[in-house]
Amino acid sequence: MNILCIGAGYVGGPTMAMIALKCPEVKVTVVDINAARIAAWQSDSLPIYEPGLQEVVRACLGRNLFFSTDVDAAIAAADMIFVSVNTPTKTFGQGAGRAADLQYWEKTARQILANSKTDKIVVEKSTLPVRTAAAMQRILDSGGGDVKFEVLSNPEFLAEGTAIKDLQNPDRVLIGGHDTDAGRRAVAALVDVYAHWVPRERILTSNVWSSELSKLAANAFLAQRVSSINALSALCEATEADVCEVSRAIGMDSRIGAKFLNASVGFGGSCFKKDILNLVYLCETYGLTEVAAYWQQVVSMNDYQQDRFVRNMLSRMFNTVSGKRIALFGFAFKKDTGDTRESPAIRIARQLVEERAQVVISDPKALANAKVDLRDLGDRVQYESDPYAAAEGAHAIALMTEWDCYATLDYQRIYDRMMKPASFFDGRNRLDHAALYQIGFNVYGIGKTALSHL
Repeated sequence: MNILCIGAGYVGGPTMAMIALKCPEVKVTVVDINAARIAAWQSDSLPIYEPGLQEVVRACLGRNLFFSTDVDAAIAAADMIFVSVNTPTKTFGQGAGRAADLQYWEKTARQILANSKTDKIVVEKSTLPVRTAAAMQRILDSGGGDVKFEVLSNPEFLAEGTAIKDLQNPDRVLIGGHDTDAGRRAVAALVDVYAHWVPRERILTSNVWSSELSKLAANAFLAQRVSSINALSALCEATEADVCEVSRAIGMDSRIGAKFLNASVGFGGSCFKKDILNLVYLCETYGLTEVAAYWQQVVSMNDYQQDRFVRNMLSRMFNTVSGKRIALFGFAFKKDTGDTRESPAIRIARQLVEERAQVVISDPKALANAKVDLRDLGDRVQYESDPYAAAEGAHAIALMTEWDCYATLDYQRIYDRMMKPASFFDGRNRLDHAALYQIGFNVYGIGKTALSHL
């Protein structure tokens, strides 16, 4: 079998590398129009950072895993085509700011049609609105020739930072297909691929529409949990309750569970906000106004939490940060990834710059992306890979990303070289607040009582 993936990004690259590793008899090709990205996949400096990914790619590259910019030829040779192109939120026209922008997806569908001389199984891997598969099927069937296409939905449920672990041992693999003879054969073919390493009981099959909606629903539910605990964090600060204790208490309820109940500056990443806004737009399209408003509030609460964090910094620093050096520890939206898409640090950094603070950003993997995200701010933001250098002379540190390295820094050394009073704003509740307080910091967490010498 020849498997092709169109799109060499965060989903396509790691997923295809794992299929190549687990299915050595299958030829796997990944194509992208971005030549620099393809070249990076074939080097020792992969275009994305993901723990364990380099080893998987190295084991398969040139054996049964190949990267190319020749999209047309790869389509012609493929038996099964995964479509993993970008589907960002629209920035123009109807649905701007909420609906998915499907222009790249449609161009890909037409390119598949134009270059297919044999039957193909086309697998939706991009996150798409419900019933998009029907539109792809119409495009592929519009050729009127003898080539047959069967469209499946196979949404990804990867978490950045643990993508390789998620691929090796997934909670479930979901495959949606049509209840026809051809549809069932196509589903069985994809099931056989994953069954090389995923237990059959974890491979779920459904109709296409349920599969498409499940991806949006999963991200919406996870983001909802983050916004829910963050909403409670504001109440905890007002009542002197401790959000960590509240989280632990409700998380031990077997009906609720403990995951995604860590209060923070909010969620980020490429999926949560985009998928929820897509869900909101779909609900509005079908006239479900109240349902749309419900899910919109998840995003609104996330924005509120970031704004609240900056307001707290201002109030704790004598209502002004103008001219004050503030070090942001971390810029990636979560640890173990260089991805900064929708990172809370972006909004927070911009607001601090608006307040005329001297912002210094440090991150072990995301500085290059941070410079792109904030390029319009010019020299009003500094970038420093060394956290000790970033904090030197600072009035405050704000922990934005829960990188493990930040827990092992010498905070006495850092405190000694800061302006006094020195403040530490823990946006992830990951450090020992009592120890920081003993050193001399004024410590402010999320949903926790402040430890202040003032």
